[in-house]
This record gives sequence, structure tokens and C-alpha cells, in this order.
Amino acid sequence: MKDYKFLIFDGTAYDKGAYCDFDTAASVLAGKDILLAVWNSDGSKMLAISGQQSLTINRSAETIEVNSKIVEGQDANSTGWKDFLNGLREWSIDLDSLWVPTSDSHKALATAFDNGDPICVKVYNAKTKKGLFAGLGIITDFPVEAPYDDSVTTSISIQGKGRLMDLTIHTIDTDTMPE
Repeated sequence: MKDYKFLIFDGTAYDKGAYCDFDTAASVLAGKDILLAVWNSDGSKMLAISGQQSLTINRSAETIEVNSKIVEGQDANSTGWKDFLNGLREWSIDLDSLWVPTSDSHKALATAFDNGDPICVKVYNAKTKKGLFAGLGIITDFPVEAPYDDSVTTSISIQGKGRLMDLTIHTIDTDTMPE
């Protein structure tokens, strides 16, 4: 059997790429590979959050309406369009996971929640070992659900404090991964 991952695409292979687009396939990410980690309280160890099932990164910006009666010498009603500027931005993370109270990551989250302390988080690609997003946040919601006929889970909400660094755009010298 041929080992196709070592073939070089020279423009003629695979029927000139007519139906096997390896470049696009390689750039698409699988959700199962994207994980959330939290630094321990003294910043010496990054902990992958145990039992992760789903992760949502929310990013939004306020809008500022900048309409006036006169727009560049014209009556605003004659243009018929409103005008806006970007305002303040914010981010949050919602994470659903199995509840694993004995894990170091869940202990770190529970301690930060109980003490009202901020947490430093990082979203990373476990397959490529590359950071995607990172920032400082506070835990705003930390329920534990224990249904009669299912596993015990938790849904953690983290509200960002300041900027969420997009590590796909802004490179950092050290890209630490959980142990």
C-alpha cells in the first residue's frame, strides 16, 4: 500500500486536484481537537479541563449609532441609511463537560469560582499543539447537573476581562500546552 501523505502535489497528481483537495481538507479543524485549558493559581502549570464535551467562544462588539441631520452636506433623510461605528468588544466562553471533581482542572475552577478570582485560560488545538485564543476571565456560572439517567455534567461560563488574544494572528514566544 502506498503512503500517500508523502507524495508531493506537482499539479498533475490526483487528476490535477479536480476532486481531491488536500490543501482545503488539511486546513479544516475538527471540533474534538479544540480544547480549553486553565492555568493553576500560581501560573506554573496549564491544566486541560477534564471531561470536555463542547466549547463555544463568543465574541461581540457594541455598535455606536452616528447619525445626524446633516451628512457631508446632505440631508440625512435623503440618504436613507443609518451609520454606525464599532464600540467596545467583549468575549466569553461556554464549556460543557463531565463533572470530574477530583481532577486538578476542576479543583482550580471551583477554587477560583469560590474565591471570586480571575482565571487565565487558553483554547488550543490538541492535535497540532498550537494555541488559538487566550485571555483573563471570571467564572460567572458553574452549575452541576445530576440527572437520574445520565452522567453528572457541568456547564461553565467564563466572562472575559479585557482582550481575548487571537493566537492565530498574534504570535507568542512560548506556546505552552497542558501536560
